[in-house]
Amino acid sequence: MLENIINIVYNIYMNDKIKDKLKVLTTKPGVYIMRDNQGNVIYVGKAKNLKNRVSQYFRNSPKPSKVQAMVDNVDTFDYFITMSEMDALALESNLIKKYQPFYNILLKDGKQFPYIKIDMKVPFPKLEIVRKVKKDGAKYFGPYFAGIDVREIVKTINSAFKIRTCSLNITETSMAKRECLNYSLGLCSAPCTKKISRADYLKEIDRVINFLNGNDDEIEQILTKKMMQASESENYENAILFRDRLKMIDKLKQRVVANLPKDVSKDIFAYYTDGLSGVITYMVVRGGKILGIISYPCHDAELEEGQTLFNFVVQYYQNLLVPNEIVLSHDIEDKELLKTALGKNVNIITNPHGINKKLLDMALVNSKEYLNKFLEKEKLKYNNTIGALKSLQEKLGLKELPLRMECYDISNISGTNKVCSMVVFKNGEASKKDYRKFKIKSVKGSNDFASLAEALTRRLKRLQEQNGESFKEKPSLIIIDGGKGQVSTCYKILQEFNLAGSIEMIGLAKRIEEVFFPNNPIPKILKAGSAELKLIQRIRDEAHRFAITYHRNLRTQKQTKTVLDEIKGIGPKKRDALLKAFGTSEAIAKASLDILETVPGITPALAGEIKEFFSKNKIEHSPEE
Repeated sequence: MLENIINIVYNIYMNDKIKDKLKVLTTKPGVYIMRDNQGNVIYVGKAKNLKNRVSQYFRNSPKPSKVQAMVDNVDTFDYFITMSEMDALALESNLIKKYQPFYNILLKDGKQFPYIKIDMKVPFPKLEIVRKVKKDGAKYFGPYFAGIDVREIVKTINSAFKIRTCSLNITETSMAKRECLNYSLGLCSAPCTKKISRADYLKEIDRVINFLNGNDDEIEQILTKKMMQASESENYENAILFRDRLKMIDKLKQRVVANLPKDVSKDIFAYYTDGLSGVITYMVVRGGKILGIISYPCHDAELEEGQTLFNFVVQYYQNLLVPNEIVLSHDIEDKELLKTALGKNVNIITNPHGINKKLLDMALVNSKEYLNKFLEKEKLKYNNTIGALKSLQEKLGLKELPLRMECYDISNISGTNKVCSMVVFKNGEASKKDYRKFKIKSVKGSNDFASLAEALTRRLKRLQEQNGESFKEKPSLIIIDGGKGQVSTCYKILQEFNLAGSIEMIGLAKRIEEVFFPNNPIPKILKAGSAELKLIQRIRDEAHRFAITYHRNLRTQKQTKTVLDEIKGIGPKKRDALLKAFGTSEAIAKASLDILETVPGITPALAGEIKEFFSKNKIEHSPEE
């Protein structure tokens, strides 16, 4: 009850703050942008009528939990008027990609499933595995995912039908010198040497297309016959190969949907939400078979669940081939707009019956199951990140929640190649783009205290100057890999920069995992196995790994460096070629110009540079080699 009263009061406050903008809102189509009190974009939406849609968010009426969560964080909004709803859809898509708001669905561009492509415009087509569908007139089959390996399907086809796999540009008049090994193995019909006519080759392609469209009987018969022949001739290796290909066919047959025509291609989208979190499950049906099913967790602050599904589908088909039919679990406001956005007059079904209803029910079951597992995973993630941070703050008595932690560690061998790592955790998770490494310059010998002081001084100076993306943000907590000595040294650096009051610091000693504080000789012992201890152990171990990796790389570079690297025009490849040809720098120095020019990549001008370099420097031998 109290929570509802607080929400009502807060919404009244929000309306008072933005009511002027609501009053002047137009009824035209457009895009609106919700911002928090820091000015960050947290949601982008489109509307056929801006005034009606935006006003809905700020009315004191019950809303889904996910919508209320977004509204609670809105401080103001902006909007753009467009000529049409289609223009609004395009602008919304661009703004979502630009700002990546938390409360919008945002599919990663990299998630592109594989297709089998057959380009029928070339005289002798072949099978290609591609991840981008183009409007190039070629035939595309797929997408394949969730347990179906497209490479295995291609291998299965090549085992049954004599389709070329080479990259030769074969025309009706071109002629290769000889056939490849695949022809000898009976895996290719050798169109390159005209062992098969174009007409007969295209008949073979038609058989492949027939299989990819869902007809398995012919390929199964061919592979079974080949397996038996190989077995009878005691070629058991090939027999096993054909047997494995038959298993792939059987795997595909197990995905056949009963009573579904083989020439139907359809996609099913099921959206399930508990009011706060949601999951959209995508199922692809091709050639009468379920080729794949996958689920995506989603945050979306749309007022209608159908609109959430609409937004998802529009984004999804930016990477995929649009089928003949799309089955949706929720009704959508404008089917024609969706068809226009997809660029195809697709049959959109929102109230399915019969087999479509069964497929949708299957997708919904997957959505519910996935959401339960996802929420468990999110709970575990929260406990190991934000939950662990809150516990760390409480156990160590920190002034603020350490949302940005930085950990420093030194690595060297007997004082050589000294380096320091800076590892950053944000919100309890590694932020690898913010990692930085320092090559220690001013410290002689093995002195970890002085090395840490140098690295921290350089880091804090960059903070002061606001120089460098990872250095601009101030850490909440600095963790030093070491005990009270290291912490005391580094704390003095904080004091020199007048940051001791705003940045907290601890040290984590490895022996019994003691936590040390500045100016306090008594360490704190965190409970073994606790989330807060595991968190600071993770960042400490990551800093150690990062420092050692950088140190090893420096050492390797030093070991492989030779005097040849000092010669202008000599890179790693030419250096290696010279050493392979002559063995040592001494031999290279003694070689004549004519002999140097015989080394691959060494031109007469470069040979002259090499001779001149050795003459000037009088180098007879390189001790690094």
